[in-house]
Amino acid sequence: MAPVRPLPFRLRLIALAFLYVAAGSFALHAEAPIRVVVIGLVHDHARGLFGTLAGNASVQLIGIAEPDTELASRYEERFHLDHKLFFTDAGKMLTELHPDAALVYTDILDHRRIIELAASHGISSMVEKPLATTLADALAIRRAAREHHVQVLVNYETTWYASNAEAIRLAATGKLGPLRRVVVHDGGEGPKETGVSPDFFKWLTDPVKNGAGAMFDFGCYGADLATILMKGETPVSVTAVALTDKPETYPHVDDDATIIVRYPTAQAVLQPSWNWPFGRKDLEVYGATGYVITEAAGRVRTRLAGEKSESEGPAPAIVGAGDSSLDYLAAVVRGKLKPEGDLTSLDTNLVVVQILAAARESAKAGRTIPLKRLPD
Repeated sequence: MAPVRPLPFRLRLIALAFLYVAAGSFALHAEAPIRVVVIGLVHDHARGLFGTLAGNASVQLIGIAEPDTELASRYEERFHLDHKLFFTDAGKMLTELHPDAALVYTDILDHRRIIELAASHGISSMVEKPLATTLADALAIRRAAREHHVQVLVNYETTWYASNAEAIRLAATGKLGPLRRVVVHDGGEGPKETGVSPDFFKWLTDPVKNGAGAMFDFGCYGADLATILMKGETPVSVTAVALTDKPETYPHVDDDATIIVRYPTAQAVLQPSWNWPFGRKDLEVYGATGYVITEAAGRVRTRLAGEKSESEGPAPAIVGAGDSSLDYLAAVVRGKLKPEGDLTSLDTNLVVVQILAAARESAKAGRTIPLKRLPD
């Protein structure tokens, strides 16, 4: 075989130039990650965040604000974080770094203060569920978002469940017929029983900082799903019963609740609890001509009109920016996705807080609370 001769020097220059141009073109079209900061570390969901940040190309972590230096040190050590990332003052961090978005892991009461602070810097926020502890705070958050032209998003674990996405799709396409009943079970053995951190437990069982107990902690999931399934419609009324079955563990808040959300032609029954024997997050949607029942994050059971038996199988995978909170946030910040009328959007979560606040009032007063459409 004849030896392979190297390209002439001139042709090698041309080839290298072509590769250089191609590489530059790729870099030009590849999107840089959005720059994000974390505010607060008292919410244990932050543990999951730091576990996924490193492998996500949509975001770049540039700062962390946590006033409790001991707590910050534990996160620094556990997740091998650069000490230079940490600030004790959120305002100082936002002023110095001016990120694209803030990921908020404070207690729920503090959401309004942090969102308003970020908004004043022109920075969008994504908070952990629920949006707020009171309707007044939720409306104030909306005012701040409008005034400063920023986005406010609410992250629920169940938003990224393929099973829930399939249930919502089936309902939206009309395959279930007019909806009649939605039943949502959410919760587990309880925060103490499942070993949450002391920092998380302290505010989670505080009726002011968390809004309530299991009613807010897990009731928000069902209120969020029901609001989407009912296409954002304001409920007619809310009736709720709250119990404390383990007063020795949860003396100041409920650990079990039942919330009945009535609509003109349907009802949603939300069953949040810290007393389930096992962790669960499942949804049942019944229409006039069919039903869908979710099983955990990835399976559904359905029966539609004309079918003689129930079908069961995996839910279709979520594709695109809807498959994770960080990708969704990046798409919103880049202007590729407009969060309106979905599980994460501010308008949906105003109704969620309206439902939760009414449920808390109903349980305390022992009566049904009528609702009206929120002012625009």
